[in-house]
Amino acid sequence: MSKQKDFNWDDFSTKGFGEGYSKEKRAEMEALYSGTLKEITEHEVIKGTVVGINDKDVIVNIGFKSDGLVPVSEFRDLPNLKIGDEVELFIEEQENALGQLVLSRKKARMVRAWTDIEDALANDSVIEGLVKRRTKGGLIVDIYGVEAFLPGSQIDVKPIRDFDIYVGKKMEVKVVKINHTNDNVVVSHKVLIEKDLEKQKAEILNNLEKGQVLEGVIKNMTNFGVFIDLGGVDGLLHITDISWGRINHPEEVLSLDDKVQVVVLDFDDDKKRISLGMKQLTAHPWDALSAELEIGSRVKGKIVNVADYGAFLELAPGVEGLIHVSEMSWSQHLRNPADFVKVGDEIEAVVLTLDKDERKMSLGIKQLTEDPWTKGDMVTKYAVGTKHKGVVRNLTNFGLFLELEEGIDGLVHVSDLSWTKKIKHPSEFVKVGDELEVAVLELDVENRRLALGHKQLEENPWDTFETVFPIGSVHKCTVNSKNDKGAVLELPYGLEGFATSKNLEKEDGSTVEVGESLDFKVTEFSKDDKRIVLSHTATFKEEAKSAGAKKVVKKKGEEGKVEAPAPAEKSTFGDIDALAELKEKMEGKK
Repeated sequence: MSKQKDFNWDDFSTKGFGEGYSKEKRAEMEALYSGTLKEITEHEVIKGTVVGINDKDVIVNIGFKSDGLVPVSEFRDLPNLKIGDEVELFIEEQENALGQLVLSRKKARMVRAWTDIEDALANDSVIEGLVKRRTKGGLIVDIYGVEAFLPGSQIDVKPIRDFDIYVGKKMEVKVVKINHTNDNVVVSHKVLIEKDLEKQKAEILNNLEKGQVLEGVIKNMTNFGVFIDLGGVDGLLHITDISWGRINHPEEVLSLDDKVQVVVLDFDDDKKRISLGMKQLTAHPWDALSAELEIGSRVKGKIVNVADYGAFLELAPGVEGLIHVSEMSWSQHLRNPADFVKVGDEIEAVVLTLDKDERKMSLGIKQLTEDPWTKGDMVTKYAVGTKHKGVVRNLTNFGLFLELEEGIDGLVHVSDLSWTKKIKHPSEFVKVGDELEVAVLELDVENRRLALGHKQLEENPWDTFETVFPIGSVHKCTVNSKNDKGAVLELPYGLEGFATSKNLEKEDGSTVEVGESLDFKVTEFSKDDKRIVLSHTATFKEEAKSAGAKKVVKKKGEEGKVEAPAPAEKSTFGDIDALAELKEKMEGKK
């Protein structure tokens, strides 16, 4: 245009070109010519018309003094482009080195895209984009040719576990953030869902009532239950309300994203905590029990739980009976239920109690076998005097309980363990689990009592001791221990005797000490109480010697006549032989 202004029309007219035009006419022509051209600015977007297409370029007329060229590669998305089509272009240069107008459709589209994106953010409008690929933490969505980031948390209101299912699909989004510095755009699909859910949520909460049946989607699972999305409103389905039967984890019967029917059980005042049930949609299995089921019936089932006190047998999902540990065996010694059954065992049992109204049932498995106390051979098998072998099951202060067979127990009193040893507690003689031979002392079938004895397997040695340790006989004894009352003496063959303090005085006036072995005289003997009382002092004091040795003879007509003192008795060879024989017998049995 500057060259046109500098051109001298007057000089040119002298040469014959434009001759006859006045200054006014020339100004009019100049104005008409200028009106046919557009005033354009570099780096702006304008519209143009396609006037030509070749292998390399698309020729576009934008109303400028020259047409512009655009690489045909920038129109790949318009395979049906033809002459006369209108397109948007970005003016890169009005004139390049060749004097050509340089245009770009690619840059025009980018500028237009950012303009549309900014308008979408300002107007909170919805844009449709194409999910191109998955990236760390979310998805890349193409909107207007710009790659926008869709975070995983903004895809849906529920957690998304597989992002790949969205790749290649169209998705409506809203622009939530633009960072011009990094040309970064963040979009959200979740906000669109939330907007729709708000209306749905309000409608659900307004109409919510107990007993209402709703459809929902499982969005999360825990070991205590599942959280169900009812349409913008979450409810908890507790594990105990999933099935009438026992389950250890919800995943045994349910899966994430399952659509399920549930019933509203309860909710708080502001309806933020909603309790749901699933099993309540079906009849309780107790109501479907056979009418023939009664006390004494035999049933089959599977062990579903084992506790310290018993086991639960499931007859059908939701129908269970307790087998108490006392009903597992006829034995009176309770053991761990795990010794009899384990979870998963399929067994048979007998119904002991049944309450259909309370939905309770107790079962027994020992009833499948005969009670050993009611067997016909009980009286003869365990008759008094019969000998048996059993296992020590329990120890008490007064004795021990011996199990002769499953369900048959007997008591061995502590006094019936040994003829000679003074046993204060059965643990001094046996321990739990030991085998012990016994003889039956008493049988009471009606009261289920059995008295047993171990020492009765041997003859009573005190019958022999009575002849070996008569009153007045003298024996060599060792002092084992002393206390304020007296001393415990060790007699031959492991027997123990006792001497009071006053009977421990020696002839020189001193006192017998622990460990000394001296002669002691028997002053008292009791076979029933298994007690022998002795005295060292009596061996040298005449008064003590005559004490207990005098015998008053009262014959007819001779009253008041006193017989001479009897000499002190000594152990004879016959007595010693009897003891030796007894010792051999005891050692042999031992």
